[in-house]
Amino acid sequence: MIPTVVWGTGNVGRAAIRAVDAHPALELTAVIVHDPAKAGRDAGELAGLAHRLGVAATRDVEAVLTTRPAAVVYAASGDIRPDDALADITRAITAGAVVVSPALYPLYDHRSAPPEFRDPVLAAIAEGGGSLFASGVDPGWGNDVLPLLISGLGTTVDAIRCQEIFDYSTYDQPDSVRHLVGMGHPMDYEPMMLMPSIPTMVWGGQIRMMARALGVELDEIRETSQRRALDTTVSTPSMGDFEAGTQGAIRFEVQGVVGGEPRIVIEHVTRIHPSCAPDWPVPPGGGAGAHRVVIEGRPRIEVTVEATDEGENRSAGGNATAVGRLVGAIDWLVAAEPGLYDALDVPLRPAVGRLGRKQP
Repeated sequence: MIPTVVWGTGNVGRAAIRAVDAHPALELTAVIVHDPAKAGRDAGELAGLAHRLGVAATRDVEAVLTTRPAAVVYAASGDIRPDDALADITRAITAGAVVVSPALYPLYDHRSAPPEFRDPVLAAIAEGGGSLFASGVDPGWGNDVLPLLISGLGTTVDAIRCQEIFDYSTYDQPDSVRHLVGMGHPMDYEPMMLMPSIPTMVWGGQIRMMARALGVELDEIRETSQRRALDTTVSTPSMGDFEAGTQGAIRFEVQGVVGGEPRIVIEHVTRIHPSCAPDWPVPPGGGAGAHRVVIEGRPRIEVTVEATDEGENRSAGGNATAVGRLVGAIDWLVAAEPGLYDALDVPLRPAVGRLGRKQP
């Protein structure tokens, strides 16, 4: 059994505890929390399980890392605290742990990562002998392993389009939804997510990885974006009201240009309510969220993935698939040499030993 720590118990961390508990090769040995109110609580309770796991959450990072766990699932957010997340992750790697995390987008494609992200990780690996694999959904499997797998079914491929189409009222992270993405702000507010170069910082690595796997050279990476205002005020269960006239939807693309044409495209269509921008793409059947890959070519191939968890919530389902990819890689990473890995290095494998396992 591989001693494994889950660091963070928010949207991703809850799913990570459940995934580690369900994995036949892993043993949950510690859970690290930031909130004093969570300290001392059982991990099963924090994960929404119907049974206790016998692991009490702690805020004592040093005590946990001193035990030199084999693996750490770093589930704390890095969206608005990247420096802190990088410091935490390098600390765990220096302690000798294999770290898997969705927290730092620039490290999804470490070959193109800025030195200020890549160099501290490489130094930690050299010092402590740990590893890092950073990945998620989108960016993540929705625009690396899935489209590349599907592309192999084509006779000819003209273009690859990866779409995330989501109703963000299901995404229980108000700071990101309101301030990072801009939902509910006046239309003259510039969301950080749409500032020039930011989409490329987040998704450009995925474009570069797909190009590398496909054996093509990119001319450049381009960005496009659109925004729409709400016609009426809408209310959400977890984030309150979003006023009429404020931003209610965004649509942007990160385009990998090959031979002067956008050939590898990552597109996001994000709404706070289905009534906003109804002419933009919607999930099949009008659901709350989906990830779609379209291979334009011969034949034309379209694959849509919908995931639900925690009471049929699509955002929770997406988080759970990201966690499944990361936690499912831990035993492979523990057996591999210490290093900095990406999605083209780490295989997506069958759920060995998990078929039919029930988790109350």
